[in-house]
Amino acid sequence: MRRQIPPVSCLVLLAAALALLAAASAASPAPAAVAVNVTGVLSAFPDLSVFTRLLASSPVLAELAGRSSLTLLAVPNGNLPQSPSAFAAASGADLADVLRYHVLLEYLAPADLRRLPASGKLVTTLFQTTGRAPADLGTINVTTAGASLAVVRSPAPFPGSNATVLGSITAVPYNLSVLAVSGLIVPTGFDLAASQSRQPAAVNITRVLADARAFNVAASMLEASGVAAEFEDDERGAGITVFAPTDDAFAGLPAGDRLQSLPADRKAVVLRFHVLHSYYPLGSLESIVNPVQPTLATEFSNAGRFTLNITRANGSVAIDTGVVQATITRTVFDQNPVAVFAVSKVLLPKEMFTRTAGGGGDSSIVAATAAASSPPPAATAPEASESARTPPTKLSSPPALRGGGQDYDTASAPAHGIGIGWWCIALVYLLPHLV
Repeated sequence: MRRQIPPVSCLVLLAAALALLAAASAASPAPAAVAVNVTGVLSAFPDLSVFTRLLASSPVLAELAGRSSLTLLAVPNGNLPQSPSAFAAASGADLADVLRYHVLLEYLAPADLRRLPASGKLVTTLFQTTGRAPADLGTINVTTAGASLAVVRSPAPFPGSNATVLGSITAVPYNLSVLAVSGLIVPTGFDLAASQSRQPAAVNITRVLADARAFNVAASMLEASGVAAEFEDDERGAGITVFAPTDDAFAGLPAGDRLQSLPADRKAVVLRFHVLHSYYPLGSLESIVNPVQPTLATEFSNAGRFTLNITRANGSVAIDTGVVQATITRTVFDQNPVAVFAVSKVLLPKEMFTRTAGGGGDSSIVAATAAASSPPPAATAPEASESARTPPTKLSSPPALRGGGQDYDTASAPAHGIGIGWWCIALVYLLPHLV
């Protein structure tokens, strides 16, 4: 005769089984952002066939390989000029550059367009990465306009090309958003004498920030510190990712932070703390394997110090220093091997700053006296040569980069599989008692 389980015990066992299932589901990793076959997505829409053919026959398609978190401004057949190449040439532009101007290096869904501020939003395009766009004229200004989703136009102070966003065509969430626009948009003020085939020089981070506007403080600090030259040296190899605080972020620093009163070598540490020694486009940051990432400041200190915790939260990339929580607000520059992102706050390392409780339960950030008075060991040895620097701490390779494969954390994968196995064994043991 089968033993009867009391009703209360059944409920306990059922709750335990549900908890095991929830834990197993939570342990599963979130899907990573991967590169999307853009022409494959567009081929499902006959009304975009001409635009798709233009894209497929240009060098732009190859430049999209390996990229994610994109918005494509696609022009329907009926809205294209009879000869797009002649239209571009008449405007003094190259058709490939016009197409690059229709690729935004940020994922924008219709919901994002509806939340645009009244002043609009500057978004970096693929054209900005070519080096042929003066200042920030390789960006595009997206603004709201009446009943339409948005209007896109050049940020030039004089009248330029613009188009209306007609609607959303399709989307691969967080990887590719395709928006229909009313016509081709021509970039303004590019360098006609620049050769499209020239080899790109090292990216001048200070110049990038100065051209992008709203980064005057960061650009000045970089130029005064001499750290920018280190950044250009580190572009070789794995590349770099720079988190640049806006002028508003510096203006929002609490009065006790004492950042500007720090010695020059300590300011240099803070600047290095804003840089990862690897190229991470936005899509890779959104799906980063290891959230705790060393910075260039880590290389001048001991392993495990001066790290950033990078995660995806509320639809954006969040950065936690242990003292400050910031978010990425936009892409400033993105061309392998350099990515530059605007961040909402100055990233202050917990090794140099601390949060103290104030009156009424408020807290403020102040410079830690001990850390501020003694620079890191490597910075105190002026006789040390470049070769004496601590070797760079290895980063997890960004997914969908370096050969197109995804770099999984092989050390954690077996442990993850074993953990799921134990959950399943426990669940199989409990289920017969629930019948």
